Amino acid sequence: MTTQLTLIKGDITNQSVDAIVNAANSSLMGGGGVDGAIHRKGGAAILDACKEIRRTQWRGGLPTGKAVLTTAGALPAQAVIHTVGPIYKQDRERAPSLLRACVSSSLTLAHTSNLRTIAFPAISTGVYGYPMREAATLMRDESQQYIDTHPEAFDEIRFVLFDDRALQIFQDVWS
Repeated sequence: MTTQLTLIKGDITNQSVDAIVNAANSSLMGGGGVDGAIHRKGGAAILDACKEIRRTQWRGGLPTGKAVLTTAGALPAQAVIHTVGPIYKQDRERAPSLLRACVSSSLTLAHTSNLRTIAFPAISTGVYGYPMREAATLMRDESQQYIDTHPEAFDEIRFVLFDDRALQIFQDVWS
């Protein structure tokens, strides 16, 4: 079976998949954008799990490009994979490799946790300022590379874009 790559417009917190990816900040304590929406809708169980990760694994905060897994709380997904994307203007030189690491580490964590369907937001393209077209290209390439090396790992990798503009850019890049 081949992995289906899907682009949709929607709200990532409404996705019935095995795992949704949270474009988190390094504190893992919630914030704005996707991160805040996931924490609000998922409830206290996600925050409690993040606090435990900070207490036991990442006392100084989750580094950019790394990923951790928590419960999905009240979300329709089974799990949340939190990853910290690069702040484009602060580290423009390393931003592409860091964004690739976000995708790769999230896919690896899902794969090793036997989570077969995963939904990504457009990581770092909101307040972190990553150019949408460049992010779409990097996320597509990294996902395809993972599929090429692990063809049986996933049933679906879904990219959930918040608005028509983002969806159109991803569709243009992916076509």
